[in-house]
Amino acid sequence: MYKVSYDNNDMVIRFEKELVDDETLSKFLGYINFQSMLKKSKTTESSEKLKSKSRLSNFPTGFNLLRDPALNKGTAFTVEEREALGLSGLLPPRVHTIDEQVERVLWNLRKKPTDMERYIFLTSLQDRNKTLFYRVLLDNIEDLMPIVYTPTVGQACLEYGHIFRRPRGIYITERDKGHIADILGNWHRKDIRVIVVTDGERILGLGDLGADGMGIPVGKLALYSACGGIHPSLTLPVTIDVGTNNEILLNDPLYIGLKHPRLRGDAYDELVEEFMMAVQQVFPSCLVQFEDFANRNAFRLLQRYRDQVCCFNDDIQGTAAVTVAGLFSALRLTGSSLPEQRFLFLGAGEAGIGTGDLLVSAMMEEGLSAEEARTRCWFVDSKGLIVKSRTDLTGHKLEYAHDHAPVSDFLAAVEALRPTAIIGVSGQPKRFNQEVIEAMARINERPIIFSLSNPTSKTECSAEEAYTWTEGKAIFASGSPFDQVMYKGKKFVPAQGNNVYIFPGVGMGVMASWATQVTNEMFLVAAKLLANEVSETDLRIGRIYPPLPRIREVSMVIAVAVAEVAYRTGLASRPRPADLPGYIESLMYEPEYQAYV
Repeated sequence: MYKVSYDNNDMVIRFEKELVDDETLSKFLGYINFQSMLKKSKTTESSEKLKSKSRLSNFPTGFNLLRDPALNKGTAFTVEEREALGLSGLLPPRVHTIDEQVERVLWNLRKKPTDMERYIFLTSLQDRNKTLFYRVLLDNIEDLMPIVYTPTVGQACLEYGHIFRRPRGIYITERDKGHIADILGNWHRKDIRVIVVTDGERILGLGDLGADGMGIPVGKLALYSACGGIHPSLTLPVTIDVGTNNEILLNDPLYIGLKHPRLRGDAYDELVEEFMMAVQQVFPSCLVQFEDFANRNAFRLLQRYRDQVCCFNDDIQGTAAVTVAGLFSALRLTGSSLPEQRFLFLGAGEAGIGTGDLLVSAMMEEGLSAEEARTRCWFVDSKGLIVKSRTDLTGHKLEYAHDHAPVSDFLAAVEALRPTAIIGVSGQPKRFNQEVIEAMARINERPIIFSLSNPTSKTECSAEEAYTWTEGKAIFASGSPFDQVMYKGKKFVPAQGNNVYIFPGVGMGVMASWATQVTNEMFLVAAKLLANEVSETDLRIGRIYPPLPRIREVSMVIAVAVAEVAYRTGLASRPRPADLPGYIESLMYEPEYQAYV
């Protein structure tokens, strides 16, 4: 179509002359001549004014600018910008700083009576002024992440059709087969680097929410930008609506998705296949994160695409990395090594098996064989302990089926196996009851108790229960946040094993290096570095993850390490910068207003 070459400071573009009409060519050459005159102009003031006018010639003005959330500054537009961009009289006369705007947002947030009202308010802010939204979120990450993501996002998804205000992201359905690339092409940005996609079948621990699950990709990508520094304009949330088996939604007149049972089999696979190919066509080099797919699809989709395109499953690999990082930190408190542990998982789905696989990789690095490492990981599913004598096991569970008598009860499994750590990823609330936790305290001097199911309503036990029933001996982590606990005069700050410690940094490292694949080695490196970021002060108060206000710093460390893996293993598709940390830092989005005039 065309060829570009360079001759010193000159650019040479060659194409067939029939490809451009005289009027278009004349406009292009006129623009080049104008830029050349500006460059040579000796009248500096006049030249700068002309440059500014030229730069703004295609810039939105007036109400169009105020309605563009990526460019809108609200009352922070300067007097000069208001005059140049047709905003005079459209805004209150006082010009505010972004700090004053943040104060106004926080004042309004505090007046909201519920977390759902705060979620709706912040969503509306994001829809009208992205820069201000991310400034507020980044500066108040510890307070607002539970609003923007878990646990409040779970309730938001349950009510998504009822609180729907404005479409966000791309929806793809079976009727789009054959032209999914066209659907993706309707997005207003063409330089997308990160997609989070769901089919809504297993939203957190809440089950099948269909198209209402869009709140998850939207929330995850907000955290990519706030915590990992990936510019929001480079991200795209996607929901593949293949129907729902949720009778409540099928009977809800306000449900936003298609009202038919879920697509299965070849038709489902063909739809996902076309979507993955369309992403490669429309957004080459884009990272695809699978989010909240059910077990029946999550493992096999990851297995199918992980060696073909740049993708990962956060429920499998992200959860595994943050859990393993927490275990590395916990072992600093127990003084024991990873191969000395025995892990008992409640739940053998994506999060559990994914964590088991990463633990096996970590133990193999410490000298164990794969088989030896697997014997240290035990699983209890809905039918009891996973053992070799069971005839109902399929897929990844088979690798963790060990020789043992059948055990149907979790407490009995604890008593029989005497684990050093129990890890709850079942989505079944209160399964770590008082008997279970007291048994762990009797067996271990410092029992490791990870209650990781989300949202809070699905957690296996609370922080207060874990500390109280072990008389303060527990090393605790949860999937959703809990307040600090005072027990016998000692303060405990429970750790939240949130994937946000992992996926934003991994995503930035992959994006910065233009990696063609995301590997397990990247997640294991991320887990080790995350554990290293936990200070002795953190450990003394029971916190086995860094404080959330340090999340940008932690993501930066992980991003550099992940990029290094990509360069070392030949997965990076662009040369390594001389100063990799400096290069990645330069990519990190800072929510600050840019001057338009």
